[in-house]
Amino acid sequence: MPQTLDQAVAGAGYYPALSNSVLRQAIGRETVDAHFVHAETTFDDREVRRHMTVLVLTPSRLIRMHIDDGAGHSAEGTHEASATVETAQLSAVTHVAMTHVVHHPEHFSDGDVPSELVLAVGWGVHSRIDLEPANCGDANCDADHGYSGGITGDDTLVRVSTIADGEETVRALSDFAAAVQLATTRTS
Repeated sequence: MPQTLDQAVAGAGYYPALSNSVLRQAIGRETVDAHFVHAETTFDDREVRRHMTVLVLTPSRLIRMHIDDGAGHSAEGTHEASATVETAQLSAVTHVAMTHVVHHPEHFSDGDVPSELVLAVGWGVHSRIDLEPANCGDANCDADHGYSGGITGDDTLVRVSTIADGEETVRALSDFAAAVQLATTRTS
């Protein structure tokens, strides 16, 4: 594992020993061509939760590690973390999409950092099924028309912004996305 990835994980401050151990196992003997680390804190009604997503590009694979923390399942309510690793062969990546959001586009110049950047990568591991009761359009009809819905690919989505994450993080995601786009173009 390259020192830059090790340092980025340590800099995120989110269980670096656990995160690096899981990453080393996932990367194995391959070299790392590019990486991106994104730590995020979320708030709900009762607690603050932390998450971290690490994307790693090797010559043959795209690796995504996501780690969450929270209260454990035991009666004592101990703290626990859960790290999940997903791996896709680059040849299996079906799409890479970048969305650039620019506040005040009339002032944008070439080389400026977008206000927000969203990277979406799909490789067919996860899909979300959204169903709803079907109807015939007749407001008085009470017949059962079954269900209708759609399947949406839901593999990896990373969103960063200059306000929350800083310009350096937005540039880092842009660089990583360019590396993934180039790598997946070479494998198709």
